[in-house]
Amino acid sequence: MTGRPLGRRRFIGAAAALGSAALAGPLAPLAQARTTADATSTTASRPDAVATPAGFQPEGIAVSGRGAAYTGSLIDGSIYRADLATGTGRIITRGQGPMSVGLKLDAYGRLLVAGGDSGQIRVIHSGDGRVLATHQAATGTAFINDVVVGCGGAWFTDSFADVVYFLPAGRSLTGADAAPRALRLGGEWVPVPPGGQYWGANGIERTPDGQALLLVHDTAEALFRVDPRTGTATRTVLDGGSVGNGDGLVVHGRTLYVVRNWAYAVDVFTLSGDGRRARFVKRITDPRFDEPTTAAVYGDRLYVVNARFDADWADPATASTIVSCPL
Repeated sequence: MTGRPLGRRRFIGAAAALGSAALAGPLAPLAQARTTADATSTTASRPDAVATPAGFQPEGIAVSGRGAAYTGSLIDGSIYRADLATGTGRIITRGQGPMSVGLKLDAYGRLLVAGGDSGQIRVIHSGDGRVLATHQAATGTAFINDVVVGCGGAWFTDSFADVVYFLPAGRSLTGADAAPRALRLGGEWVPVPPGGQYWGANGIERTPDGQALLLVHDTAEALFRVDPRTGTATRTVLDGGSVGNGDGLVVHGRTLYVVRNWAYAVDVFTLSGDGRRARFVKRITDPRFDEPTTAAVYGDRLYVVNARFDADWADPATASTIVSCPL
């Protein structure tokens, strides 16, 4: 990516790699999540915005079935958990250097966290914030950016390399079977020049039929459907709208939300079941958007994270918000 968006790398900073470590025991599967209808019935009284702590620059978001929202800090990798019903929260994991970018919850109540330029993938207990495992997915010039759970495990994008990393997110987090594996992207995928000056794969999701992955490519300003068995990519045909400046992706049923950071907007599409076509529906704009990066659906609301790349994060008083918008 050229021009203004290069500033993103400056604002996300640099992180010292902690090396590979893994220590974890199995977790029990999550209790049955609250239904969408239950969530919708309670969202009317929820706050319109959730403040994140001062000095905490948020980027990714994951929301549990009971309305607990998780986000990670680009500054030091801390994890913050907030109650969407009240807007209150606390830091559950104190960062030790590597940033936290995209994150998702798995079926065992674990947060799977993309570690940015550390090249790491971290597994964190969503209850007490313990780091259960750390995997070194990449070395050298890398940026582990976002994650989706599905298609047999968890999939992570690397914005500076033409690969996705697969983590078999089962009960066990130790041993050779738990190590992430790289899958090279091919087919119609647009290669990213080496060196970390251009952004490739950013947000990632599943197709509505659950059979393939969807990746947004920053530099190509395109959406791709990726076969998780082969890495073969094909462009998703867009009928209107734009994925330019596309960052986070959300698939909710047949609806795709594309969070467009420097465009200060979320473009909404209706997807075909296999993810090969996307018809533009509408564009969500909001004066509260401040370099939005990712989003999550809970009930009848879309919760959008403001990373505020242009803010002065050297000032410890600088803070941000997660804003709530109607679907």
